[in-house]
Amino acid sequence: MEKGSLTFPVLTLSMLKKVLIANRGEIALRIFRACRELGIKTVAVYSTADQNLMHVRLADEAVCIGPANSTDSYLNIPAVISAAEITGADGIHPGYGFLAESQDFAERVEKSGFTFIGPTPEIIFTMGNKVSAIEAMRQAGIPCVPGSNGELSNDSEENLRLAKQIGYPVIIKAAGGGGGRGMRAVHHEDTLLNAIAMTRTEADAAFRNPSVYMEKFLEHPRHIEIQILGDGQGNAIHLGERDCSMQRRHQKVLEEAPAPGITPEQRAFIGARCVDACKVLKYRGAGTFEFLYEKGEFYFIEMNTRIQVEHPVTEMITGIDIVKEQLRIASGLPFDFEQKDIQIRGHAIECRINAEDPKSFIPCPGDITLYHAPGGPGIRVDSHLYSGYRVPPYYDSMIGKIISYGETRDIAIARMQNALEEILIEGIKTNIPLQVGIIHDPNFAQGGTNIHYLEKKLEILKSEGK
Repeated sequence: MEKGSLTFPVLTLSMLKKVLIANRGEIALRIFRACRELGIKTVAVYSTADQNLMHVRLADEAVCIGPANSTDSYLNIPAVISAAEITGADGIHPGYGFLAESQDFAERVEKSGFTFIGPTPEIIFTMGNKVSAIEAMRQAGIPCVPGSNGELSNDSEENLRLAKQIGYPVIIKAAGGGGGRGMRAVHHEDTLLNAIAMTRTEADAAFRNPSVYMEKFLEHPRHIEIQILGDGQGNAIHLGERDCSMQRRHQKVLEEAPAPGITPEQRAFIGARCVDACKVLKYRGAGTFEFLYEKGEFYFIEMNTRIQVEHPVTEMITGIDIVKEQLRIASGLPFDFEQKDIQIRGHAIECRINAEDPKSFIPCPGDITLYHAPGGPGIRVDSHLYSGYRVPPYYDSMIGKIISYGETRDIAIARMQNALEEILIEGIKTNIPLQVGIIHDPNFAQGGTNIHYLEKKLEILKSEGK
């Protein structure tokens, strides 16, 4: 259906004229805003459960592509492409999640004559399989975790020998895994073969790929990631690092940039290697290299070939709008800056706000009876919420992100403390109390907590009945 819209001035000579946003929620609204700034018309696609989403109301056109079940709507490739065809879109932005890292989707988008706002299907395939990604990174000179250097065979004796050579503890991972699934730590030889079998079964069920591989299990690492942009022509730049170590069950809860304790020399070292890898791959679009960091060493674990949930903290400290850069790159436009132009200034923190019980973490969909966003200096809110909006039970529970910025990390923390006290979301339960606990935690204040810290803290609080 056609939507009334204001006329915005075209700020670039972008070849893209109309972009279909193949996603929902806060990231869809984020993409909509970037398109508006660039004078690009927008098409929103939505399920029957999402007809009242903010970006659906604001987009130039909106098309219902199916029922609430994401399999029949947001994951329905023919429906998404048909929506692009009937609205005359020339580009499709997948956001994150859903079809964002689907080689099949990217391939079918481009074969249908549309611009896929992301990497080539070939790169998505290579980097989407953890085994092939690690091999590609080794060839590019990126440091990797010691491991099997490939898929594990069915030879039990060889797998036992390999684990002994690597040294316990080891971790078994699904080659096609993601989202924290398909991973199993093994501390003793007598549980190795059973762990391999169980991970294969889980991987096959979750990812339709039973392949697994083995790595050394780092016991106290931090999760550090490098944001890159590639123009697809062999040019690339990095935008520094983020610390995403505050996790629960391998799911990120809070992120910050730059990472506490990482020196400019370390940033330059690992950033240059990521850039070199992107140049070799002729990487196109935004991407993130994820590392485990322990005892001053970086170990590559995977690459995400899409925009990240936590991209705003990087935008805040660099001044680069990553979503607009995705759109420019997809339009064939060159960078209008070089690596030497990228300056890291200040500090930013992001708290993910989820519609869930803060203790049990059970999703809590429902009607938002009152919503008030926090404000003040250095506060940014990325959310699709509004009073009267109904949070549906069918999708991920994240309903927004609060980002604070300050000239120093202490100022960013203080501003986040204020924002978490100021935000009002009534009608449903949220994880705001959890975020309040983290942002006031003295160990977090010191910086550098590892990926197991939050999980262990929650276990202690549970045992104390808190």
